[in-house]
Amino acid sequence: MKAFYASEQKRHDPKAFLSSGAQKPNPEKPERVERLLAGARAAGCTIERPRDHGPGPVAAEYLDFLEHIFVRWQRIEGASAEVIPNIHPIARGGSYPASAVGQAGYHMADTACPISSETWQSALWSAWSAVEAAEGVMSGAPAAYALCRPPGHHAFADVAGGFCFINNSAVAAQTLRKNAARVAILDVDLHHGNGTQGIFYARPDVLTVSLHADPVRFYPFFWGHADERGEGAGLGYNFNLPLARKSGDAAFLDALDVAFQRIRAFAPEALVVALGLDAFEGDPFGGLSVTTLGFSRIGEAIAGLGLPTVIVQEGGYLCDELGDNLTAFLTGFGGGKKR
Repeated sequence: MKAFYASEQKRHDPKAFLSSGAQKPNPEKPERVERLLAGARAAGCTIERPRDHGPGPVAAEYLDFLEHIFVRWQRIEGASAEVIPNIHPIARGGSYPASAVGQAGYHMADTACPISSETWQSALWSAWSAVEAAEGVMSGAPAAYALCRPPGHHAFADVAGGFCFINNSAVAAQTLRKNAARVAILDVDLHHGNGTQGIFYARPDVLTVSLHADPVRFYPFFWGHADERGEGAGLGYNFNLPLARKSGDAAFLDALDVAFQRIRAFAPEALVVALGLDAFEGDPFGGLSVTTLGFSRIGEAIAGLGLPTVIVQEGGYLCDELGDNLTAFLTGFGGGKKR
């Protein structure tokens, strides 16, 4: 399997984020790249650099914000070293603030996505890795892996959040839609992919399915509940499977079988897997209890769908087994048999 990654993705190096009101070191560190690259190589992947694909399917107003906000922020007397919002609108409508402070609140959902001088380029190349993997699958590869860092599934069309700036899984799905009438996104991250859900919530051409820790007391809190089914033309095309905290392999695989029923009923022509490895029992976030062997079984089960598949890296944070978990998933996927 080919894997796609650009060295620019490693430059983004956020220093801190707020958790329960306390400032803590940001866990979305560049070192994640080295662990994931090692895991991909151990699974037999060849690493290729993506091409520059231009802005693509991302809102122009938002791209302008991401590209220029850091420089604008530094002109503010006493501003923080990284762009971190201190105000958010309770609703986003027709008015758009002119100030850097107002735009930061408008385009950043929380304090977990600080923007530095390197964020713009890292996020772009992360998205382009997803595009390259999708184009590889469109050209006939049965599967491809995009080592997307920073991750993307908490980013909406024009809002960053939860360590994410551009929604790489959504970019991959939109790229696949050039050839495929129907695309499914299966998100297996610890956290609900609220940005992905939001982007496609009113669309019937992209089915979004997510397995994640129950958000009733877990990030992202306001999204990811079982009664969120889509709206308008997209009603019935969003499917959430929240899991009890500390659920392990058996519960996860059982929920995956339920997810497969919905995916098969949708009959997609291609699949995007939003691969979070933070469901691992030893991940710093500690929300679920999937084992390394469990990731192998998850990969094998997903391969059984028999669909052209783009695997997009989402979460999974620094622990000794991070690379091993990726190796397990990719090896399991490569060994999976169509059911």
